[in-house]
Amino acid sequence: MDPIRNPFAPGAGQRPPELAGREKELAAFDVVLERVARGRPERSLVLTGLRGVGKTVLLGELRSMAVRRGWGAGKIEARPESDLRRPLSAALHRAIRDLAVRHRAPDRVEGVLAVLKAFALKSNPGEAKLRDRWQPGIDVPAAAGRADSGDIEIDLVELFTDVAELAQDVGTGVAVLIDEMQDVGAEDVSALCAACHELSQSGAPLVVVGAGLPHLPTLLSASKSYSERLFRYVRIDRLARADADQAVLVPVEREDAGIAPDALDALFERSGGYPYFIQAYAKAAWDAAPADPITVEDVAVAAPEAESELAVGFFGSRYERATPAEREYLRAMAELTEGRDEGASTADVAVLLGRKPSSLSPARDSLIKKGLVYSAERGRIAFTVPHFGKFVLTMED
Repeated sequence: MDPIRNPFAPGAGQRPPELAGREKELAAFDVVLERVARGRPERSLVLTGLRGVGKTVLLGELRSMAVRRGWGAGKIEARPESDLRRPLSAALHRAIRDLAVRHRAPDRVEGVLAVLKAFALKSNPGEAKLRDRWQPGIDVPAAAGRADSGDIEIDLVELFTDVAELAQDVGTGVAVLIDEMQDVGAEDVSALCAACHELSQSGAPLVVVGAGLPHLPTLLSASKSYSERLFRYVRIDRLARADADQAVLVPVEREDAGIAPDALDALFERSGGYPYFIQAYAKAAWDAAPADPITVEDVAVAAPEAESELAVGFFGSRYERATPAEREYLRAMAELTEGRDEGASTADVAVLLGRKPSSLSPARDSLIKKGLVYSAERGRIAFTVPHFGKFVLTMED
């Protein structure tokens, strides 16, 4: 098959496999947009799931939905040990620009931008010299006395309120989308929860949409006891068989090509229904197929190529971030689960390694911070990446 026409290549196609089977989530968010714009109470949204299930792509589609409805929308990716002010300022600047094209009072828009600039400038260290201070690209003077106290919780409530009122002027709302939300620092998470709580009480048209690993709800609950009332948690999982087949059939048929039923069986078995893997195996199968339709033999021939790419780009890049002690911990987890996508007991890991559980806590905690594992429940640990256990077992000590 012509590799130039490959619909599974990154960026190809109108609807990537990661969005197949997500109609329920898209429809639910459409209801959220409508309810909030009408001043009805509605919770913010948090998407959780393993890596490779398409959370980031879905988050991007939710942002596009908001923009199409006339909302202001900004998206950021949280990073460990990074302050939230600067990326959040950039996201809200984007949202305000979305709203400005519909707003009839430029002075009102500039007033909110001035508050945003004051908020953003507080990301600079107090002792920084003028030449070293970061300047946001907001072409208005910073406001004084609003969102500039230096207390992120106070400032975020004031900033969100002003931005939401700007959206209210044009009859829409604001969506703040945060990817990798589990990496937001504890103080910033607390501030986000407090701001969402304040705005939900007033009915202001602003929602936070977060996406993160499965333990994100636990982090939010630890930050604010009332967080379960602020967010609606949606678990994003692997695709059901019918949706996985559609993720392959629709792009193939769009190119006026075909795929044999047993080839679909083989793709589902190898991918486990995870969208990222579906795309990797289907791309390789398309390139390997000498003629239309794609056959089960083509899938078998292509599998080593797909697995090699996954080993380097998906698994290997993460494994390389682990220290020798952390790799030892990962290996023990993989051996206990025999490479299956399931959790392991932290006590069993300690027994297998012949160590006291307390001595392994630094390695486990570091792996959690690096996003390689998560604590599904007390006393158990699991990989954040599907099929990672199988990969670890192939690595030589």
